[in-house]
Amino acid sequence: MADTLEQYMARTAVGDERAFAALYDAAAPRVFGLVLRILVDRAQAEEVAQEVFLEAWRRAQRFDPSRGAAISWLLQIAHARAVDRVRASQSQRDRDARIGLRDTEVPIDDVAERVETSLESARAKRALAELSPPQREAIELAYFGGLTQTEIAERIGAPLGTVKTRMRDGMRRLREILGVTA
Repeated sequence: MADTLEQYMARTAVGDERAFAALYDAAAPRVFGLVLRILVDRAQAEEVAQEVFLEAWRRAQRFDPSRGAAISWLLQIAHARAVDRVRASQSQRDRDARIGLRDTEVPIDDVAERVETSLESARAKRALAELSPPQREAIELAYFGGLTQTEIAERIGAPLGTVKTRMRDGMRRLREILGVTA
């Protein structure tokens, strides 16, 4: 069969339609099988297999039997086309999802959002007030002052381990007060 496919390819390269038909009949089941395994969708696999043979007809003169078997050449084209189709389909789904998210308007109640933010802020301030002064100071310097734990230790003149402990214990206490499960 391999010799026959190479002969069909050589004759197809010079425009022999009968040789191309014979090549198609001999190789189509394997080409289609490979494409179907990659794409899963039968209709898409049929389209891609057709594209593979169209490409084989157009590029038959590029086939070089010294570099490999004709079936390998056809299957390489089939694999590349099938993978291209998978990528194109995924790209289209990603684009559709982005456009769908972009075009979906979510009504926002600005007043309600400001009230909720204000209430959460007041609740957080009350919770901070329940911390010990050293814990509150470390957390405020970190979250409101934007300082690192090392910078806090330098600023308040405490060892770094002490600052870390105050922050850890303070955050644990805040979660308890606010009812946050971690």
